[in-house]
Amino acid sequence: YDVVIGLEIHVQLNTRSKIFSSDPVAFAAEPNTQISPITLAYPGTLPKLNREVVNLGLRMALACRSTVTTLQRFDRKNYFYPDLPKGYQLTQDHSPLCRGGYLSVPTRSRSFKVELEKIHMEEDAGKSIHKENAEESLVDFNRAGVPLLEIVTRPVIGSSEDAASVLAEVRKLVRYLHISDGNMEEGSLRCDANVSIKPKGTTALGRKVEIKNLNSIRNLSHAIDYDVDRQIELAEA
Repeated sequence: YDVVIGLEIHVQLNTRSKIFSSDPVAFAAEPNTQISPITLAYPGTLPKLNREVVNLGLRMALACRSTVTTLQRFDRKNYFYPDLPKGYQLTQDHSPLCRGGYLSVPTRSRSFKVELEKIHMEEDAGKSIHKENAEESLVDFNRAGVPLLEIVTRPVIGSSEDAASVLAEVRKLVRYLHISDGNMEEGSLRCDANVSIKPKGTTALGRKVEIKNLNSIRNLSHAIDYDVDRQIELAEA
């Protein structure tokens, strides 16, 4: 079987305030202290785009040789999360910041190129806290509205090792460009992996499985390997 992998990498941007409000961005602040009526989406409040988010996004677009979209807008992505105050996420679903481009990824043995689908801006959700044996969950909205760049690769990565190298290269690049601190242990860099298999010699892509919110390069590699084995076992059965 051939393994086919695409990555969706979420980068928290180095801004002092959130993407649509002046609420501060601070890691490990007391719960629900970095919020306001705008973050909590009170009736009558309106978002205003943070100029610095656009500047940092353009810096990444240029570094990836992407084509910047001249007319941009945000869309409502509707889904229910208890920690999503609006009941939808503001994201660039149909008109991303930029399309195309690529990343050059060096490894010890070779260098390879990964084509990008798009890079877009969006807001983060809050955080649900599930304490062991508790009868209820807690919600911290501090992270709601924190600015993110989502970097979406095309499904062109062929192994867990290459996927790990791509994520490591993105972390190095965003730090070099001063876009993000890239600290995965603090959630500043997170990754979703879309994984599928197909019989060798065929061109049709298999059914993909999305593995969400991987928070380390090692976890990304292990999760892909585990799911590839699982998918092959299902295919053989």
